[in-house]
Amino acid sequence: MGDNVAMSLPPGFLDELRNRLSLGQVVGRKVMWDTRKSNQGKGDLWAPCPFHQEKTASFHVDDRKGFYYCFGCHAKGDAISFVRETENVDFMEAVKILAGEAGMPMPERDPQAQQKADARTVLVDVMEQAVQYHRLQLQTGAAAEARDYLARRGLSPEAQARWEIGFAPPNGGVLEQLTGKGVDQKLVVDAGLAAESDRGSGLYNRFRDRIMFPIRDARGRAIGFGGRAMDPNHPAKYYNSPETMLFDKGRSLFNHGPAREAAGKGKPLVVSEGYMDVIALSEAGFTATVAPLGTAITEDQLRLLWRMAPEPIIALDGDKAGLRAAMRVIDIALPLLEAGQSLRFALMPEGLDPDDLIKTQGAGAMQQLLDQAIPMVQLLWRRETEGKNFDSPERKAALDKALREKIKLIEDPSIRNHYGQAIKDMRWALFSNRKAAPARKSGGAWNPRQEAWKRDVSPAATSRNSALGSGAADQDHLREAVILATMIAAPVVAAEFGTPLEQMECRDPMHRDLQSCVLRHLGAEDLRALIVGDLGDAPLEKLFTQNHVAISPAIRRGGDAETARLCLSEEFAKLTARRGHAREIEDAVEDLSGIADEGLTYRLAQATKAVDQAGRGDDDDSAEYAVGENGALMKKDEQSAFDQLLEQIGFAKGDRRPKS
Repeated sequence: MGDNVAMSLPPGFLDELRNRLSLGQVVGRKVMWDTRKSNQGKGDLWAPCPFHQEKTASFHVDDRKGFYYCFGCHAKGDAISFVRETENVDFMEAVKILAGEAGMPMPERDPQAQQKADARTVLVDVMEQAVQYHRLQLQTGAAAEARDYLARRGLSPEAQARWEIGFAPPNGGVLEQLTGKGVDQKLVVDAGLAAESDRGSGLYNRFRDRIMFPIRDARGRAIGFGGRAMDPNHPAKYYNSPETMLFDKGRSLFNHGPAREAAGKGKPLVVSEGYMDVIALSEAGFTATVAPLGTAITEDQLRLLWRMAPEPIIALDGDKAGLRAAMRVIDIALPLLEAGQSLRFALMPEGLDPDDLIKTQGAGAMQQLLDQAIPMVQLLWRRETEGKNFDSPERKAALDKALREKIKLIEDPSIRNHYGQAIKDMRWALFSNRKAAPARKSGGAWNPRQEAWKRDVSPAATSRNSALGSGAADQDHLREAVILATMIAAPVVAAEFGTPLEQMECRDPMHRDLQSCVLRHLGAEDLRALIVGDLGDAPLEKLFTQNHVAISPAIRRGGDAETARLCLSEEFAKLTARRGHAREIEDAVEDLSGIADEGLTYRLAQATKAVDQAGRGDDDDSAEYAVGENGALMKKDEQSAFDQLLEQIGFAKGDRRPKS
């Protein structure tokens, strides 16, 4: 009954429905998967059978092929039969249920569907005859140049036979061959092999003087051809069959069937640009390789890919055209992303396609690129940032806006949140000022571990640190705590201070963790909850129970926006000024030759103490200010004390060179 009813549906509707659906998801609503026996990544799923009582998992779903089978009761079928049996509905009702899940409108019943199905069967036979004709033509004298080209591309006669490669002669061709065997001319035209001349001179062969690559659907039926021109000056280097009853290039993939089978056996699913890339990769062992057919990857092709593997790898040429193609794929894929369903990208070295890479560097180089394929979110970030300068708040804001617009395209809320988090992490890494700077006098590469060891262990560093005293450091620590607490208490205001927060060098590890977390979630209203989710309760409890934080006006007034804004402006300004002083002192010490002795250490400690005491009156609004040598804002008494410090440790006033 089902087959008869199905005949009233348009040709290809059921195939499209099965391609769009995951049988694992359909069945998963009725069973509990055996996680120990199942391999989700390969679509190999096991569960106790829903059709008979059992405790063991003998019910098997092959999600890639779309079939199930029970080794106990021998029930078998596809998504339609599963819904029929479990929902107790007829064939068309099951199709309606599944079409609703797949987002496909049910078509009107077509009384001529049977005739169309018969016509498709006839066209498939015509295409098979054309495949065999072109294969024979490749062995003729007219195809000598084509055979030489294939040999230069590394394809042996055996490989040519495996891929059923053929040749369309420059004169005469498949039209004459098929009609000579009694095939109706209209069928040759309907198969996309011939067309009516615009000049009214009758029919002509669409493919002439071209190497022919048969295109087969997932079931192995010949549905079209791709032809490569032998004339290097031909405007269309590659030419595909037109849209026909059999061939829909936006819903077809070259090498679909063999690649699906290989992906089901664990091979990585690779998407390349053209026929020769697919053949080269497959011959090199990457047998789960497909290519779109002369167009950018479409939504329907992405769905086909995700039916084969949860994370296909897009392998594109490393030139600008390849990158543009990758970016188009991202825009198409973002709205379609689901949990466990994404893309990775393997970008070839510039100037090389996969075929070139394998020939010049071997299959191992290709495998390495596939292993290093980057997630889609990283390529999205690269597109928006590469070659651009973000040296102003306006440019940073433009970047944020562009990325937000892209993330909005993601319909799945969980994936959208994770993308936002990943983008914030990369933004933090880009704009953080805590980057490796070259050592001032080492003359070699900067080594952060080595520099940290010098600061913590070397006698000179230890003397200098003790000389500089702990008073300023303690005050810095207090300011950091107040800044962080204020931003957490007033998340709406916090978004206005993203740049100074990025530039704040936290010395306390807990402060660094909180700083990073605030930056990742900047702009979120539930900032406190997000931080607890990332770090737990302890850091926030420790932060807000400190006396100097608890008595801060911004905290006492419950996150009042205006108070928080004033507090952050003042604390950031004071912290920047004080650290400017510290950097100037450190620079002066760095410029001294030799290791500091005890006398210098004592004088340095006394001078630093004077600077520290000079800056005690932080709240004195009437104080006069001067600009330090490194641009830091200093009070006049601080500047005076700082000049005295330089003189004590051996510098002429206003000069960076030691006294002679």
